Amino acid sequence: MARPSVEAQRREQILRAACEVIRDKGINALRVSDVAARAGMSTGAVHYYFETKRALTHAAFEWNFTRSLARREVILTRRTSPSERLRAFVSSYLPGDDETTAAWHVWAETWVEALHDAELRALNERVYEEWRSMITEIIRDGQADGTIIDRDPVLLADTVVSLVDGLSMQALVGSRHMTASRMHAVCEHLIDAISVSSGRVKVS
Repeated sequence: MARPSVEAQRREQILRAACEVIRDKGINALRVSDVAARAGMSTGAVHYYFETKRALTHAAFEWNFTRSLARREVILTRRTSPSERLRAFVSSYLPGDDETTAAWHVWAETWVEALHDAELRALNERVYEEWRSMITEIIRDGQADGTIIDRDPVLLADTVVSLVDGLSMQALVGSRHMTASRMHAVCEHLIDAISVSSGRVKVS
């Protein structure tokens, strides 16, 4: 049996390859043999780590989410204002670069499969709870220092999440109107609307 570090490396190699195949072909067209070829392994080697296609795709969806969060940890720890962190966090999730766009393609496939898969619906729920919680925390920090309006922070976070989701899906399907610059402009408009320049503001 391979050493644990080698097993972890091979497992990640397979999951990365699975996400690439999902991005390029979609979940319905994915074959384990395609993943094996992309990973430079035999089909048997892939099945050693993931017994079924379903187990492989579920793990790939979760890996895609975990990597997305890891890429943004640095934003959450920056010593900047809450509004600046919110702008950076939102901007980082818009499909403007190859890596983020690829991650969105995988996530769109997750949504489709989740319509018929209870486990993926649970994963979606957990993912959105974590994402909503992170944005809510940034908003609460801004409300504490008076730079974000004093309204229900969870409601504001849900508004931000919904906006990013909607814009990103339009970009993925090739909207000629919703360009990268337009997406950023729309998000900036929302963040400007919930931000205040100075002083503690109470909104009834």
